[in-house]
Amino acid sequence: MSVVPLPGPGRPAPGLPADPVARVPRLLAAMRSVGSGLELHSTLERICETAAALTGARYAAIGVVDAHGDGLADFVQQGVDETAARLIGRPPDGHRGLLGALVRDPEPVRLTDLTADPRFRGLPEHHPPMRSFLGLPIRVQGEVFGNLYLTEKHGGGPFDDEDLDMVRVLATEAGIAIGNARLYEAAQQRERWIDGSVAVTTALLAGGDADDALQVVAEQARRLSGSAAGIVLLPADEGGLEIVAVAADRPSGLLGTVVPPQSEVVAALLAGRAVFTDDAATDRRMVTGLARRYGPAMMLPLHSDGRVLGSLVMPRARGEHPFTEAERTLAVQFAAQAALALMMAEAQRDRERLAVFEDRDRIARDLHDLVIQRLFATGMLLESAQRGSVVPEVRDGVGKAVDELDITIQEIRSAIFALRQGPAEVPSGLRTRVLREINMAAVPLGFRPSHRLVGPVDALVGELTGKNLVAALREALSNAFRHAGATRIDVVVDATAILPDGRRGVRLTVADDGVGIPEGGRRSGLSNLKRRAESLGGDAGHGPGLGGNGGGTTVVWQAPY
Repeated sequence: MSVVPLPGPGRPAPGLPADPVARVPRLLAAMRSVGSGLELHSTLERICETAAALTGARYAAIGVVDAHGDGLADFVQQGVDETAARLIGRPPDGHRGLLGALVRDPEPVRLTDLTADPRFRGLPEHHPPMRSFLGLPIRVQGEVFGNLYLTEKHGGGPFDDEDLDMVRVLATEAGIAIGNARLYEAAQQRERWIDGSVAVTTALLAGGDADDALQVVAEQARRLSGSAAGIVLLPADEGGLEIVAVAADRPSGLLGTVVPPQSEVVAALLAGRAVFTDDAATDRRMVTGLARRYGPAMMLPLHSDGRVLGSLVMPRARGEHPFTEAERTLAVQFAAQAALALMMAEAQRDRERLAVFEDRDRIARDLHDLVIQRLFATGMLLESAQRGSVVPEVRDGVGKAVDELDITIQEIRSAIFALRQGPAEVPSGLRTRVLREINMAAVPLGFRPSHRLVGPVDALVGELTGKNLVAALREALSNAFRHAGATRIDVVVDATAILPDGRRGVRLTVADDGVGIPEGGRRSGLSNLKRRAESLGGDAGHGPGLGGNGGGTTVVWQAPY
């Protein structure tokens, strides 16, 4: 990069001719340097460095005007060492004082001693002393992008007319370079959001677990928006919106939270309107304590084809920059794409569920019309043979066989009833839901897993933990069927468990005698189980199962109530 080296303290700018004509080659080289990159922040740093070198200034800075035009959104400086810059922080008079005056009135200002100017409000602690000052606006496509500030000309003299003229030319070139960098940054930003939308659509239509797909939505929203969290909310049964997926550094405590329906924000979201705020902590529309930990936030409805499916929230930490207009537009488009993918995934799951119900109905009908009738006929033949037998041992043996057939018929009828249950008929008790999952798994497995429930499961385990436990059981049984080739599965739900951290909770154990987990095999299912448990403050793991010589797999999932 061809930039004039900065002069040292107490000596004139090296190689900087006093003749303005002789300084033209330096200016041309500086203009070439300014336009040599496309990344915005590095372009601003090059402008500062080049302006300081051209004018012999010790310090240079660019204050980027915020979207409202009355303050600074960014402040890039050169000449102040990193330690001092960290101690100083952002300029305290970004919207008032001398810097604020340049924001409100973007005209060149040249001062011999800035401390004597009535607009001067003092320098922050740890700030180096400054006297001479030159400031002028940088315009991009006719609009003020920010201001260039130069201070402390080497040699102690003021900035002259030649300095102002050269910096004016440089500012014009800088405006062009900044415009190009902004276009490049906007194109990259749009590309990232498009890639994120593709990832969300792929996850939702992959046919996996719906909660995992919603987690992908939350993670992509957080990453793309640069937020402290990505939160997905769906309508709650009792009204309002319930948090069902969170991507954050500390997600525990957020999942399952219900934002009440009387919230003005909830009413707007359920009506399909986006809500933006520059400070969620002080916004009176927020009625939940969760808002106190966040600053700028985007709250977007997930609606498609006139139907609101839920909402997507992207909050930044307190003190962070508000979302720009471009970020808001891209986020709204992302939410619309995610909502469309959610509707398509829901339709796909409905088709799959209908196919499953039709298949289960066929199995139930065959069991009722064929298997039970044959078992009943066989029982009648055995009873006839029992009556005709004169040997007591034979009569007793046949009687036991008839009793076993009666029990088998009752078990088949229970299975038929479970097969024909619709989703609206499922009882809410956790014990019943666990038994139903076990009965459903018996059909593809070809055998019924044994089970044991310890303690008052329904009374102790909360709804959110219970819902995740049932999902973990379903995942474990599915893995045993699809990958393990198991012939025996034992399921234990212990509501009296003591967790490793000493808290009481519920522990799910699913052990099988299958082939076990091969070295280097896929572990996505186990990762899903672990993530579910950790979101509730619990844990999950696996070990040897019921097979001989350590064969098979035992999956342990545990979480507090």
